[in-house]
Amino acid sequence: MTYSILVFDPETKQLGAAAATGSLCVGGWVLRGRVNVGLAASQGAAPSTFWRDDILNLLQQGKAIEAALKEVTEPDSGRESRQLAALDSQGNGAAFTGSKNTPIAHAETFQNGIISGNLLADEAVLSAGKWGYQNTNGVMGERLLAALHAAQDAGGDSRGLLSAAMLILSPDEAPIDLRIDYSEKPLDDLSALYHRAMSDDYRAWHLTVPTTNDKERGLD
Repeated sequence: MTYSILVFDPETKQLGAAAATGSLCVGGWVLRGRVNVGLAASQGAAPSTFWRDDILNLLQQGKAIEAALKEVTEPDSGRESRQLAALDSQGNGAAFTGSKNTPIAHAETFQNGIISGNLLADEAVLSAGKWGYQNTNGVMGERLLAALHAAQDAGGDSRGLLSAAMLILSPDEAPIDLRIDYSEKPLDDLSALYHRAMSDDYRAWHLTVPTTNDKERGLD
């Protein structure tokens, strides 16, 4: 019972994902991604942890996003209790929402992104999250945080929130993979963790870690 957003920035080639939920450990349960392949968010009343890797495998093999989504979800007899959103490395999104997910449950695609959720407090939650991302200037992380906060301001998860997470993948930078697994104020804590990770010694070290485009970085 979660809301999540998956996005692609065509200028930086970054893939970004963020999620929040009224349960524990949303980052570990929901989000997966691969540089130059795509992102997946598997959630719902009874989420499948296999769906995330399965759809990324198909995207990596060159399968189109809609065909990959269908191939992953249709054979699963428990699919009506699950929700899956996916985004390929070109910003094309697709989603499946099973009929047994707790209302309000749906997904919205937009240019270079997709936002999805279930057990939402209001129909406007996903539109608000999308608006927060699209109307915030700055780097990917700031825009993802804005999306989570805007969605929550519109009602968010109807139970309130206990965990939040962010994943940013770039061919030119090591992953940013941040998780607040339990907190009474997970969005505030995720924001604080992100700003700490993007400053001072940690940020300087992070920029020396090998990347997809420079696997020898840091050896000098």
